[in-house]
Amino acid sequence: MPELPEVETVRRGIAPYLIGQQVVRIVVRQPRLRWPVPKELIMGLPGQVFQGVERRAKYLLLPTDVGTAIFHLGMTGRLRILSAGTPYEKHDHIDLALADGHCLRFNDRRRFGALLWTTEAPERHPLLQALGPEPLDEGFSGAWLHQRAQGRKLAVKPFIMDHHIVVGVGNIYACESLFAARISPLRPAGQVTLAEYERLAQAIREILGEAIHQGGTTLRDFVSGEGQPGYFQQQLCVYACYRRPCRICGESIDRCRLGQRSTYYCSRCQR
Repeated sequence: MPELPEVETVRRGIAPYLIGQQVVRIVVRQPRLRWPVPKELIMGLPGQVFQGVERRAKYLLLPTDVGTAIFHLGMTGRLRILSAGTPYEKHDHIDLALADGHCLRFNDRRRFGALLWTTEAPERHPLLQALGPEPLDEGFSGAWLHQRAQGRKLAVKPFIMDHHIVVGVGNIYACESLFAARISPLRPAGQVTLAEYERLAQAIREILGEAIHQGGTTLRDFVSGEGQPGYFQQQLCVYACYRRPCRICGESIDRCRLGQRSTYYCSRCQR
């Protein structure tokens, strides 16, 4: 599933092709995605000019003067910039044809992604209004995590994956950040100290930043908006490294399930 670095990589890839471009036509081959493609979007978006390409958590926001298109890539969604006449393939569900002859094409094999529309401020949309801070913004800190964790018995890994706490820390980057901060993913969130949360917040920022720099992590389906894979997978220390030696101490990487997600960690380095 594309996580925050992958979505940010896509945003950066498609933005130069979309900003300032007018949508001349929408082609919806499959309207039944995670949520049906709204008729308001089909009627309202043609003729509008994209004013920007923004990201909030894992959502891509394409604002115009009359409303904002909201993309979510789901588990297998891909956005690509192509020539408008490029033949479509199976699972190419939506085209946004642009005035310059390009199109933004949405492909989603499993159809868990979405294209939505709002005429209100995007932050008021039901999917966005309760989200926590962005991990790369100034509002995110170890003190914020520590404050929100008080009295919580939930393990720290699913705690930092809760998008009401902080957005965009998916399974891969939660495992890697906890390893970098030397914190066991099994620890109750309320028992992690302020100093440890400060290390964890810094690790989250650094790892997400490096993953964005590397173009994300290629696991199964992800490619960028320009069709390029991400390379951060080469730097993973624990995720999907079960029984391989820890890079720090040599102990075998362990695995368990937390919140129905596979969790990888070093039982010696992480306490």
